[in-house]
Amino acid sequence: MVVSETSKNNRSLALTEGRISSQLLMFFFPLLFGTFFQQLYNTADAIIVGRTLGKVALSAVGGSTGTILAVFINFFIGVSNGAAVIISQYFGAKNHREVKKAVHTALVFSACSGLAIMIIGIIFTPVMLQAMGTPSDVYKSSEIYMRIFFMGMIPNYIYNMGASILRALGDSKKPLLFLIISCGSNIVLDALFVIVFRMGIAGAAFATVLCQVISAGMVITTLLRMDGPCRLIISELKINKNVLAKIIRIGLPSGMQSLMYTSSNVLVQTSINSFGTNTVAAWAAYEKVDLIFWMIMNSFGTSIMTFVGQNYGAGKKDRILKGVNICIAMTAVSNVFISSLIYFFGGNVLTIFTVDEKVIEIGTMMIKFLTPTYATYLFVEVYSGALRGMGNSVTPMIITCVGVCLVRVVWILCVLPFAHIIQVLMSCYPITWVISSIAFFVYYHYFMKRNKVVH
Repeated sequence: MVVSETSKNNRSLALTEGRISSQLLMFFFPLLFGTFFQQLYNTADAIIVGRTLGKVALSAVGGSTGTILAVFINFFIGVSNGAAVIISQYFGAKNHREVKKAVHTALVFSACSGLAIMIIGIIFTPVMLQAMGTPSDVYKSSEIYMRIFFMGMIPNYIYNMGASILRALGDSKKPLLFLIISCGSNIVLDALFVIVFRMGIAGAAFATVLCQVISAGMVITTLLRMDGPCRLIISELKINKNVLAKIIRIGLPSGMQSLMYTSSNVLVQTSINSFGTNTVAAWAAYEKVDLIFWMIMNSFGTSIMTFVGQNYGAGKKDRILKGVNICIAMTAVSNVFISSLIYFFGGNVLTIFTVDEKVIEIGTMMIKFLTPTYATYLFVEVYSGALRGMGNSVTPMIITCVGVCLVRVVWILCVLPFAHIIQVLMSCYPITWVISSIAFFVYYHYFMKRNKVVH
């Protein structure tokens, strides 16, 4: 019997059979390193800009700019999870016809969304920066960086959607390879534009945009060359209304969940701005160190979402339950390990981004204060990802809305004014993590008892 190349690919990407722990780890590590290199885009900007142009430029690359851009990027990544869930469920159920429709619909949707956000972002950059109370000495550099960055939203969105499609099929290695290449290019172009050509903050932004084009080009080329129902055919690029409705039904609540996280962080960043440039720069540097933890948590969340999606499509509830429990255990071990590393060595890492002693002092204090509380976030990503994988993205959105967004808003508006201290502001994070973790734990177990997972 001759086994087609498509059949081989399908077997190698399926997560519905085999040893669960090995499959999760084989999916997790490329995803983690991929997330690392994706974040390294802005981190490379921060290192080169911070060391070359100073703390004002560092604040412009991070600070308000990073927070605002995260709103648009994370929202779309959340929406693209809708496509990932749909595709992974169809793939697990071996419904290749619907996989094909979903792939083409998702890519057209991403290009149109990127165009819309590019226009909106370029026009309203000043309004967004002013609304966040961006310090006057940082404002002009932030405006330049943001407007150039928004020019790259089409390739940014296409890459993120294309990478979500590949991961939905169980392939997290190719997106990793693409990001390694584009990130390496970004570092070279950063050094060339900022240090050699002396283009300042604009050079860092242009370098990032060019590398987003490179990563988008690679993911599109891969989809064009794939075998089977996942193959991209240019002439068939069109939106299927029924498929798009399903993507939005699952993806929009997921996007809103991401938006709530980032929007609450906008409020936090606005409050951070009130403490002055040193604190803004320290927070920008701290967030680069803090990203290590969030990359690991988010990678576990995406891994279990894809795993659950495929097994939900195949109707395997027992495998879902076992996979979620294994993922929780892995997340707990990783949580303790990475928290310890950041607590003891994070202060030294801050010197990569700045040489300003005051900024380093404030940043180190932030690390010592928040790192011990990371354990309170344990259940949020895994249970949220598992629920989304089964097509339930509305409840995670509601839990996030109340447990994260609403509580943080109340804390900042009602508590911070009476104790305008940076530690009081940062306390809103562990408080919301505890509330959200308890809510996700209770709801997930309630949901699984009532759901027979018959797809």
